[in-house]
Amino acid sequence: MTPEPGTTTPEASAAAVERLSPLDAVHRAAGASFTDFAGWQMPVRYSSDLAEHHAVRTTSGLFDLSHMGEIVLIGPEAAAALDYALAGKLSAIEVGQAKYSLLLAEDGGIIDDLVVYRTGDDRYMVVANASNAGVVAAELRSRAAAFDTIVSDESDDVALIALQGPDARAVLLETPGFGVDGPGNDADDFDTAIGALKYYRAFPATFEGEPVLVARTGYTGEDGFELYLAPERAGRLWEALRETGGSRVVPCGLASRDTLRLEAGMPLYGNELSREIRPAQAGLGRVVALAKEGDFVGRAAIEAGQAADAPVLVGLAAEGRRAARAHYDVYDGDGADAAKIGEITSGALSPTLGHPVAMAYVSPEASELGRELFVDVRGTRIAASVVKPPFYKRDA
Repeated sequence: MTPEPGTTTPEASAAAVERLSPLDAVHRAAGASFTDFAGWQMPVRYSSDLAEHHAVRTTSGLFDLSHMGEIVLIGPEAAAALDYALAGKLSAIEVGQAKYSLLLAEDGGIIDDLVVYRTGDDRYMVVANASNAGVVAAELRSRAAAFDTIVSDESDDVALIALQGPDARAVLLETPGFGVDGPGNDADDFDTAIGALKYYRAFPATFEGEPVLVARTGYTGEDGFELYLAPERAGRLWEALRETGGSRVVPCGLASRDTLRLEAGMPLYGNELSREIRPAQAGLGRVVALAKEGDFVGRAAIEAGQAADAPVLVGLAAEGRRAARAHYDVYDGDGADAAKIGEITSGALSPTLGHPVAMAYVSPEASELGRELFVDVRGTRIAASVVKPPFYKRDA
């Protein structure tokens, strides 16, 4: 329907309200190029995608992830509410632990994939994708209504900086101003806490006297840290990390983050995950805790199983330089009579490995490891082998 002159559609109104990161001025001063991402103006690159990608693999990269959503649940039944609302058993994680989980629809489709931190006995922070943050907050409020817990969307009060790469830990330890939240606020205690911090764990710290949650998590396939703090403190922390790290800390945009997570075989909502996809199709069946007590949203659909011919996610590796991209068709042969059996969800020429990699949904009978498939790359069928992600795995 065409709007009448002088009227504004809801879509146009939403598009007109651009959201800016609290680090926006820092990015512009650094010469970043920007892209719209879920209504946010975010850096897509600073120098080149390849340079930023390689920096994370060899030294460290600094990412602004302040567009992500943070929803907090507080109360004596916060754990029970999350056990009902999400596919995982969140009541089982310890204070200071994080867990990857899924928010499912009643029919078992994936509304969003999330990371949940237990930050207190009765306090949890749910980190949602930017494109789904509002939906996740609304769903959690609805699903937690019968429980003794308060659900609060704190996204506007939280900035998120990620430092990722082999040098990330050293840079964090060298950066002055950090302490452990609590009596003494001592830098030596911070060093000890970082040394003891395991993967998917977090602890409350301070930076120049102000609170920051330090988490050993990330989305690049490298070791690294994600730092949650007040928006007005984000610029100072960003600059402190850059000043300390020097050439070892390279600011990175969303483009390199995408190729990094693809090499690491990590799914992206909107590409590999959606409401039309169930966890088992995406290789995430292990995330669903069917053994936990009680009901959870989507349980009946998951227990009923999925159609035998439902497509499943596979990794594809090819030779040469011609890379598959999202939405390219996948065939079971290279002849004119070959049948289309799938579609690429993400693909790139791997900067680290030097050959094309991709993820695709294909029919189950075409998903066995080693199977040769063919991707239509702008009219040419390119051979690719089914492999098990990740394509890249860092040395322990």
